Amino acid sequence: MNRQQVLDQYFMDARHKLIEVAAFLDRLDRSEGDADFRLAAFRTALKHLGEKKPHRAKRILLSFSDPTIKPLAKATVKGATGAWPGKS
Repeated sequence: MNRQQVLDQYFMDARHKLIEVAAFLDRLDRSEGDADFRLAAFRTALKHLGEKKPHRAKRILLSFSDPTIKPLAKATVKGATGAWPGKS
C-alpha cells in the first residue's frame, strides 16, 4: 500500500486508540496514590512511540518485557501484569 492507502485504511482505528491512551492517562492524573512499575513501563513505551526510528512496535513490546533469560524456579504470582516489575 502507499501512504495514502495506509492512512485511509488505518487512521480512524489508530486515532481511536490514541484517544483511549489519552483518556487512560487523564484518569491516572486524576487519581491518588503512588504508581508502580507498570506506569514506568508505559511511559517508556510512549517515548518509543514518539521516536522516528524503525521497529517502534518491537521497542515498545520490549519495554514491557522481562529481559532475563534464566527461568524462575516457580511462579510467584497467579496472573500476568502486562509489564516486567524489574526483578526476578
